[in-house]
Amino acid sequence: MEDRGGSFVAVRRISQGLDRGTCHSNSADVVAGSAAWIGRGFSCVCAQRRDSDARPSFDLTPTQEECLQRLQGRIDVAYDSSNPEHQEALRALWNAAFPGEELHGLISEQWKEMGWQGKDPSTDFRGGGFISLENLLFFAKNFPKSFQDLLRKQEGDRAMWEYPFAVAGVNITFLLIQMLDLEAENESAFDLLYCITFKLLDHLWLEMHASYMDFNSVMKATRRQLEREMMLEDIVRLEDLPSYSLLSK
Repeated sequence: MEDRGGSFVAVRRISQGLDRGTCHSNSADVVAGSAAWIGRGFSCVCAQRRDSDARPSFDLTPTQEECLQRLQGRIDVAYDSSNPEHQEALRALWNAAFPGEELHGLISEQWKEMGWQGKDPSTDFRGGGFISLENLLFFAKNFPKSFQDLLRKQEGDRAMWEYPFAVAGVNITFLLIQMLDLEAENESAFDLLYCITFKLLDHLWLEMHASYMDFNSVMKATRRQLEREMMLEDIVRLEDLPSYSLLSK
């Protein structure tokens, strides 16, 4: 890695050996930059290289370390279809997506309306675990307009064959887990970054005039754009990312 001086941002997988997803990347483990990126509530891991040490050193505050461990714990939780809490979260997602429309069961053809691959969403959660469901719920509750716009494909000149909304959401969770080693001071920052990334993906989908078979290309473009925005000099909060402006409540 080229030594550009000053501080740099290390971006590596937060969960080693994670192999449950359907979205994969072969990008380098470390991305160099000229400035430390600090998002609201968390930052990418920043370090100063010591002249006598070939490796960078990382210093976390006790609060950051504690929150990082909590976030790691969330990532390691698999979706369990027999867990009442997980079942209730899935029902809450349905109610947020289709208010007023009765759900006939946690295994139902209705789930295909949301963009799951089959009638049982639990088979798709292998890509991101329970946190991918939490991410979708956070998005629905905090940015309902953007959530509904993406779910119902209401913006732009859409392709005949569109990406499936729910499966795309699981892929985005997995993408962020792969991309980021987070120092967390506020766990919801990961969820906010998820919302930004989902909206960015749809923005690039329309910009690239993409259709279903282009999904992987759009995912890669989304990652590249997000990495570029994180390396901008004037980014000090998540709200400063250019793509944050795409979100609406």
